[in-house]
Amino acid sequence: MVERLTALDASFLYLEEPGTPMHVGAVLVLECPSGGLDHEALIELVRARLPLVPRYRQKVVEVPGHLANPAWVDDPDFDVSYHVRRSALPRPGTQEQLLDLVARLTARPLDRSRPLWEMYLVEGLAGDRTAVVTKTHPALVDGLGAIDIGQVILDPDPDAAPAPVPDHWLPRRPPGQVALVWEAVEDYLQRPSAVLDTARTAVGDVRATAARWAGVAGGVVAALARTAVSPAPVSPLNAPIGRQRRVAVARVALEDLRVVRRAHGGTVNDVLLTSVTGALREWLLSRGEPVVGSTSVRALVPVSVRGEDDAAPGEVRSFLVDLPVGEPNPRVRLARVSFAMRGLAPSGQSVGADTLSALSGFAPPTLHALGARAASGLSRRLFNLVVTNVPGPQVPLYAGGARMVEVFPVVPLVRGQGLSIGLTSYDGTVYFGLNADRDSVSDVDALADLIEQEVAYLVESAG
Repeated sequence: MVERLTALDASFLYLEEPGTPMHVGAVLVLECPSGGLDHEALIELVRARLPLVPRYRQKVVEVPGHLANPAWVDDPDFDVSYHVRRSALPRPGTQEQLLDLVARLTARPLDRSRPLWEMYLVEGLAGDRTAVVTKTHPALVDGLGAIDIGQVILDPDPDAAPAPVPDHWLPRRPPGQVALVWEAVEDYLQRPSAVLDTARTAVGDVRATAARWAGVAGGVVAALARTAVSPAPVSPLNAPIGRQRRVAVARVALEDLRVVRRAHGGTVNDVLLTSVTGALREWLLSRGEPVVGSTSVRALVPVSVRGEDDAAPGEVRSFLVDLPVGEPNPRVRLARVSFAMRGLAPSGQSVGADTLSALSGFAPPTLHALGARAASGLSRRLFNLVVTNVPGPQVPLYAGGARMVEVFPVVPLVRGQGLSIGLTSYDGTVYFGLNADRDSVSDVDALADLIEQEVAYLVESAG
């Protein structure tokens, strides 16, 4: 019997369009030791770790007539060198050149006929650095115990053994069309309601699919419904988007955020949201948009909750928060954001960890996919952008002996959403990855600069 995609993951595949690929990206910047991390070494590292992520050698096969959800089957032609690719920048490669390459890679959909992931080794960066760019479809990470390929190639020890687990993988023969139909008929006899639901999903009607999600992620849909009487503010962030992307990055010191938190209260996440709020304010003003005291931008904010000592993560909650971009005072903005975040939980607009898990099936490296998966098909009416924040390890990590010095998330866009912002903290720094539609948010690099500027203002205000 084949293993099928869940109804929710099948929906992501059906809803995905050429202009809105759903894969989650990451950019790992590595400081290479003598000899560097070359393409062959990365292939061998990935090959050695593939037993830890067996799904990464499976592909999705459609059932004829959409009689049942698509199935996971072993790829008999799996070729790790197809998925782990090589690229290069003209030396010395600049950050701008790297981000331009990342934008082009991000805009390119994954090949549905192969396992749904890719990895690129980018050589030629200035300072004897290389980058690893990953693309992973959220359907691959379908449970709390699942892990991402970008996670398993990283080690806390630069001298970690290259082959931690034995590999005895032999691909099973994929079922033929007749076998897929026969198993679908058996499923129908055992669970007719589930198969009818699959057929309805396969029609591809976005409204019907979004309504079906209510049964899977009732908490999220209920939270959104409570704000339906108050639609998201009109914003240039919500517009028809094309197939091309622009990517920008920002960096802020984690200790600076803690200084602001100690001086003005709130949480580190509140300070981060405030920096995004101030940057959006200046960005809107620079574009000649009307900004008055009541102007706001609504964000969907999935938050991974940790203790103050950065111990193991607790629960994950997602909030709809109106960012007060009309407020000109940075300290008052922080107070208003902190108040809003504190007030959302008792008001019922928060979504608990169990609901988010059912909606997204996240693992720590793919928490950035939560907002995009929740937002698909809904963003224009209910919120303007997604801001995801994933606390990461505060110790150095290594890939094949090469130290990871920076890591930037690339959160996918959904229909009608011109900007998404992902944040990851790592080794004392918070890294912002901004993914934008190339036309509607063409000046996304200016927005990234404004984020760093806003943090500087907050630190200055803290004395």
